[in-house]
Order: sequence, then C-alpha cells, then structure tokens
Amino acid sequence: MKCKGTPNDPDGKRGTPGDPGRETGRVGKQSVTGRQQTEKKRVKTMNHFSDKVIYQIYLRSFKDSNGDGIGDIRGITQQLDYLQSLGVDYLWITPFFVSPQNDNGYDVADYRKIDPVFGSMEDLEELIREAKERGIELMLDMVFNHTSTSHEWFQKALAGDEKYQNYYIFKDGTPDKIPTNWESKFGGPAWEYVPSLKKWYLHLFDVSQADLNWENPQVREELKEVIRFWMKKGIGGFRFDVVNLISKPEQFEDDFEGDGRRFYTDGRHVHEFLKELTADTGLDNYVTVGEMSSTSLENCIRYSDPEEKELSMCFNFHHLKVDYKDGKKWELMEPDRMKLKELFETWGTGMQEAGGWNALFWCNHDQPRTVSRLGDEGRYWAKSAKMLAASIHLMRGTPYIYQGEEIGMTNPHFADIKQYRDVESLNYYRILLEQGKTSSEAMEILQARSRDNGRTPVQWTAEEHAGFTTGTPWIGVCGNYREINVAAQTGDADSIWNFYRRLIRLRKEKKVISEGTITFLERENEDVLAYRRNLGDEELIVFNNLTAHPAEVTLEDAWKNYHIILTNDEGKERTEETLKKLSGSRLTLQPYETLALER
Repeated sequence: MKCKGTPNDPDGKRGTPGDPGRETGRVGKQSVTGRQQTEKKRVKTMNHFSDKVIYQIYLRSFKDSNGDGIGDIRGITQQLDYLQSLGVDYLWITPFFVSPQNDNGYDVADYRKIDPVFGSMEDLEELIREAKERGIELMLDMVFNHTSTSHEWFQKALAGDEKYQNYYIFKDGTPDKIPTNWESKFGGPAWEYVPSLKKWYLHLFDVSQADLNWENPQVREELKEVIRFWMKKGIGGFRFDVVNLISKPEQFEDDFEGDGRRFYTDGRHVHEFLKELTADTGLDNYVTVGEMSSTSLENCIRYSDPEEKELSMCFNFHHLKVDYKDGKKWELMEPDRMKLKELFETWGTGMQEAGGWNALFWCNHDQPRTVSRLGDEGRYWAKSAKMLAASIHLMRGTPYIYQGEEIGMTNPHFADIKQYRDVESLNYYRILLEQGKTSSEAMEILQARSRDNGRTPVQWTAEEHAGFTTGTPWIGVCGNYREINVAAQTGDADSIWNFYRRLIRLRKEKKVISEGTITFLERENEDVLAYRRNLGDEELIVFNNLTAHPAEVTLEDAWKNYHIILTNDEGKERTEETLKKLSGSRLTLQPYETLALER
C-alpha cells in the first residue's frame, strides 16, 4: 500500500555510512563448552530484561492531546491501555527536554526541564505513575555527546567563561584555517568559527549541537547528576544517543581517507567513561542501551558484556546499510540480502560467544519504514510486515518496536520538498542538487532515505489526520491512514498488530526465545533468513522468506514432527499435517512466509 503524502546515523541514523573496514568485527571462536558457559553467565546476570520488549515513542508524532498538532506527554498517557494491551514492557521516549528543536529535541538546552511544547513535569510524573500501574517502565533518551548551543553551559562559554569553554571542544584559530577537515554527519564541515572568541568549536552533527568535552571530569560529573535526577523521578531505563562518539582523540588531525570518524568512533577512553558513569550512578541496576555509530563487534561486546558493567545492550546499524550503494546512504540500490544475513550471523553469534547482547530492531525515528524498505507495500504488505517482525523477535537479543511498526505503517512518499521537516534531509536535498542530481532524482532518494519517513504521525483511526490531532499536524500524515490504522487492526485476529502481540507473548512464555542460543541455518540461501534456537532440550527452528517469490529450504526429518508455533500463512495451508506428509527434505516457503517450529 504505497502512501502518497499530502502537503501540509549514526548512520542509518545520522548522515554518511560507516567505514567499510568497520562494517563487521570478528571474534575468535569458542568451544561448545565455552559457549555454554557464556550463555550461563548471560542468563544468570542479565535475564531481568531478556524476555522484555521495548517500544519506542517518537513523542512529536505519537499522539497529540491538546490540538496543537504536536504529540505530547499526555498523549502517551492517553494511550497507555493500548500499549499495555500490546504487551510491551518499556517505553523509550525520544527527548522532551527544553530545546530549540533544530534536530527535533536531540539538541538539548536543559537536561532537567521539559519543553512546554510537550507538557510539564506534572504531566511526566503522571505518566510515570500510570505506566508503573500497568507494569510499564519509562526509558529516557540521553543526548550526552553534545548539547544545544542554546544550553546555559555553551552560552557561558561564548561569554568568555573559560570553565565552560572547557566543557566543549574549542580550538584557537583564524577563520581561514579550520582545525581539521572532518565532516559533519549532517553535511558540511564539523567545525564552526566564533569570531568573538577567535576559536572554532566541534559539532559532529548540526552547527547548533556542540560536542561536549568528556575528557573534562567536571563534564562527567554534571552528566552523572542528570542521571541521578531522573532516577529519583522513577525512570526505569536509559538510552544513550551516539554514545560511542563521546571520547575524542588527544590530537586532532585531518582525515585523508574518510570523514574523520575513524579518529573519534569507539574512542580511546569511551569504555572507561561508561564504566565510571555506570559505577557512580548505579546504572547497572537499570536497563540501558547505547546507540553505536559505525561501531565494531569487538567494542559492542565490551559495551554490553555484563562483566564489563557498561551497558545492558547495543544498537548497531550495519544491517541497515545493505541498500547503500557503494556504502553511501544517499545512493540507492536493492538490498543485498546475503550481506544482511551475514551481518545478522556475525553479530548474533559473535555477541553470543563473547557474552554481549544485541538490541534487535528494523525501525526507529531515523530510519525509513521497514515494510517499505525490505518488504512489500502492495499485495504482500501484511505478510511481509509480519515476516520482518518475526525475523528479529525470535532472535537472541532484546527486540524493539518503533511506533506504527506494529500496524505496518509505510513511508509517506512525499512529493514536494516543502513537506519535509528533517534538517538532515533538507541539507542533503541541497547537496544532491549541487552534485548534479535533478529535483526528481533527489526527491526519489529522499522518499527512500529521509528520516521523516519514520516520523509521520501514528495512524490511530480513519478519521481526519488519522486521529493523531484535532489541529494541523506538524508534518503530513501518510495518505493511506484510512486503510492502515490502529482501530482497523486491534479487533482483527489476523492483523499485523495481533501478530506482534503473539510475538511478545511467545518471548515471555518460551525461555528458548529469551535465553536460548542461536545457530544460523540456510547460510548459502540468500532468500531465506533461518536459524535454530536451543536451550536444554528445547529447540526452535525459524524460517523467514525475505522475498516476494517462493523459496526452498531444507527440512530435516525430525523437524517434520515439530509443532508450528508461529506462521503468517494467511491461507492456512501450512499445517502440521502437511509437514508430516512432506516427501523428501525440501520445503517450499511461500512469498514472505514465516514458519517457526518447536520440538
């Protein structure tokens, strides 16, 4: 169902893709006994979240309670019964702190105050209480790599206060000599000159987002106090934005091989900084996730190994670059399914063997809608959405659902640049034109890549503005909201929404899903993502056809007698009886079919 919009990285997240050499990290193989010991360690120390599912709310687009066209905190409170019914355990909420909103709240001007556009502290306290009553915890989004240039600290720095200049990364210089040739994730140079100070400051993202100087212990203490403040409010978890970029090099130098990221990604002190933050605030008693930009497997193992005491789990984005032509975000190509499979296997087995833990996801507020990107918007819309959901929810790791994903929301396919709001998209539209692309070519790229693809309002009903607001939405609603909406699916037993509910229940009911090991199958079959999950005598076999055409897989004789615990075969042709009667070892999966078999 293609959505026609109407006017109104991290790297996948923000900007350019990672260095090819960083795409996969590899760790040495352990013996079977070693893997079993690793799993025993993991289950013993970390199973307080292995059966949990986290739901991401992009606040601005979730639900508007007051008619101003912008989603708010009370809008979440109004939908808590819906979220409880879905079955999720944590709500990761994107930043609602005071901000100029140049990067939709990821440019924080005050870490302790709520931006009035989203509500009040009383609203948040009510949300915390009401959520806890329903068994749901809140996870806040901490943007600790940078602040807004409107932040009090930066304003004091601009006024000449040396203490606060040391809170950021300033370099003396003249306007004609930039400190390094590093590029911003949003395009253009990563440095901005301040004439009054005769200094440059570093901004890896927007010019209004100045990077903090984590080498300064005073900065680290300030940020610990922020964490403590929100813990006292009753917050149950924390997500750390681009946290692997916080440690910058001792010497700043030009990068003649890339955009500069190899000098600051997974930097020299990042692990000790995270250990200090966790130890001094008690974060090891909370669920935490780090968003990792252009990271490596070795580093993510350290970030998420419980013995390291840094974070609970990690996001990495390598699997969301498989449709980047020549590794470039703003160049289109069909997804490389074999690369996708290889990345899932490398990260899935690598983290397992060394004690790390993955955050599993397809979508977030910085990514296009996965059903548009890797599935089908037409005939197989529902089936492909279900397959994509099952493919990660049955893996080893903690699954995340991005708002609207549970109903199969699609990209909006905006036709006019004026419909876009995202600073990155607007910057790259201009850059693409400067590179010689036509307007239509640039728009085609934005329709596939823009962060706004995931930021259109949640489609609650078939009513005006999809029931998101009684006012004018801050960004256009996807044109297919009359067909794709929450109200149409909650009462339909075969809906995408109810399929997600089933996946969430299975994770809680079956420890083989939440705690078991993973071994990948069909490794040479580019069309099928398949794996085996094991825990003691329990075994689960999962097949996912990634394509719009039939695909064959090998079915071992023993598996023919397994029980079907999950399928998206809406024709109900896939039954245990047909599996038992199958002659030979080849099974044909239908387009976008998911099949999960349990011993």
